Amino acid sequence: MTPRNCELIRNSFPKLAGVAAPAAALFFRRLFAIDPTARRLFAATDLEAQGARLMATLGFVVGSIDRPDRLRPAIRALAARHASRGVRPDHYLAVGEALLWTLERGLGPDFDADLRVAWTDAYLMLVSMLTEHSAYPMAA
Repeated sequence: MTPRNCELIRNSFPKLAGVAAPAAALFFRRLFAIDPTARRLFAATDLEAQGARLMATLGFVVGSIDRPDRLRPAIRALAARHASRGVRPDHYLAVGEALLWTLERGLGPDFDADLRVAWTDAYLMLVSMLTEHSAYPMAA
């Protein structure tokens, strides 16, 4: 992550956080439209509460975006929780697409090409951390 991308992300997040609940609802609607099989992962989940957790996690990531050493332990624990609930690495593709779509709608014209690149880079870094450890067994 470049310092400029970190700054762009930090500056953009408060606007999204200001509409956290509707943004989270948009995110889940889009995720389930992209990957209907993901819905089963949330069958017994209060999506409003899960949306609050999603936004809190994004806030933590944004606050630590330039400190991978701070992010890594928390992301490792998140990966383990995800894996125990049936999340597979391929789910992260749909999540990333839904996240960028939500950011585009939540940030409106502020979500320009530079900001899209910054958020994409941040998400790819996050996915790399989520999948770099043995929380996900290798396919046989």
